[in-house]
Amino acid sequence: MRYAEYPKPERVLLHLSDTHLRAHGAPLYDSVDSEAYLARALAAISASGVKPDALIFTGDLADHGEDDAYDRIAALVEPLAASLDARVIWVMGNHDDRAAFRARLLPGEAAGDAPVDRVDELDGLRVITLDTTVPGHHHGEVTDAQLRWLAEELSTPAPLGTILALHHPPVPSVLELAASVELREQRRLGDVLRGSDVRAIIGGHLHYSTFATFAGIPVSVASATCYTQDLTVPVGGTRPHDGAQGFNLIHVYDDTVVHSVVPLDTAAPLQFVDAAESLARLRAAGIETPAARALTPSSPPTAPMTAIR
Repeated sequence: MRYAEYPKPERVLLHLSDTHLRAHGAPLYDSVDSEAYLARALAAISASGVKPDALIFTGDLADHGEDDAYDRIAALVEPLAASLDARVIWVMGNHDDRAAFRARLLPGEAAGDAPVDRVDELDGLRVITLDTTVPGHHHGEVTDAQLRWLAEELSTPAPLGTILALHHPPVPSVLELAASVELREQRRLGDVLRGSDVRAIIGGHLHYSTFATFAGIPVSVASATCYTQDLTVPVGGTRPHDGAQGFNLIHVYDDTVVHSVVPLDTAAPLQFVDAAESLARLRAAGIETPAARALTPSSPPTAPMTAIR
């Protein structure tokens, strides 16, 4: 027998983005049922048996920032999260409204117009939420005050490192028009992140899956659950379409973070091997998979906590 090259992951996260729900279930563009697509994604998650530590939604939760839209997304997501014993981490997007977002999704937080920046800890894995939105606009910015706050938070490393979650990803877009709504002055953010314990940056906003690096850190952008951008559009153009919806799975290991795209489109299975049969086949091949490593006594697991800016 030999051990597999990697043990079980230390943490598992679900990364969803750009749900764009409307009040009273109204469709987007009079045709896209964004609520039904989100429900479909959540049903697939439930049926898969995955046990995530958190579900992270990287912005544009509501298409027009309506109270009822936030109530509807909470009604869909929170029961599933409770059944999975998983945290829910909400991130502001340019279509969201800070007042309604706070009131409906973060009822314990004081009202106000300040950016919704947070720190959540998942037994040693730190998730920092950075609000890159500019009220009344669709591009992204990070203020001087936010950068100082972020630098202070990152000054103390977390036992399993940090995941930075934001809406506007610091990556080039393959669609030229997206330059009008990109995150501005990205270099200043890079100066804070470079050399920190941030292991991955996750975002949304683009409505297609893409991957890059920023300040030496891997960046993963999840496709939208509502509608996506057609990357076969003639060069220079933009063509959203009702297809290719999906979300990402994130597996955090000791020395790597794996991001996997999960499409909502279904296809006929060619074969099904269940968990018991997989284990039997691995053992027949002489392979065992060790459990995830335990945190060392110098970096013990911590109780879940939330620091709100």
